[in-house]
Amino acid sequence: MTPARDREAVRVLIADDHPVVRAGLRALLAGEDGLEVVGEAGTGEEAVRQAGLLRPDLVLMDLRLGGGIDGVEATRRVLALPDPPRVLVLTTYDSDADISRALDVGASGYLLKAGPPDELFQGVRTAARGGTALSPAVAARLVERVRDPAPALSPREVEILEHLARGMSNRRIARALFISEATVKTHLVHIFAKLGVDSRTAAVRVAADRRLIRLSD
Repeated sequence: MTPARDREAVRVLIADDHPVVRAGLRALLAGEDGLEVVGEAGTGEEAVRQAGLLRPDLVLMDLRLGGGIDGVEATRRVLALPDPPRVLVLTTYDSDADISRALDVGASGYLLKAGPPDELFQGVRTAARGGTALSPAVAARLVERVRDPAPALSPREVEILEHLARGMSNRRIARALFISEATVKTHLVHIFAKLGVDSRTAAVRVAADRRLIRLSD
């Protein structure tokens, strides 16, 4: 990944599945000196295609993008393009799982939609220059995890917790993940121990409170 190319304005592609949100972001960014919106995408697949065609400096990426690939997978594919743009996540979701997944695939930052416009403008410029842009709330969470690390849940354990939150039985989880019920039970034992709980309901509640998972919409 390379910093923004030598241009007067940072060229931005907006990827969000809500037309009203895209229109609002376009209006915000268009009114800011040094930023130029060059395109919009309503799905993850379209974001990848437009990034390859338009060659923006930065893609502003939501995590939820309709029924196709999500923002994390779209980010991974965008960053696999030749001479890829930077990708800055802009979302309403602030669970540890979402933050970790986005940063792990190479996103240059993670901003929350509830932040003020100036935070967005600065984040876009910082990410386009090759820096890391984080909302203060996200940065504080990451610092807290470093200072007081709890036993980390594995990606599979997080996945099982998310299925638990949907009310799925061990059998349904096993079928969904193509593993045995015995393996699901083993994962649950580890999850309960790491979270300090003794029931499925408590595990979901604690994980949601700690923002290790996000509850389904």
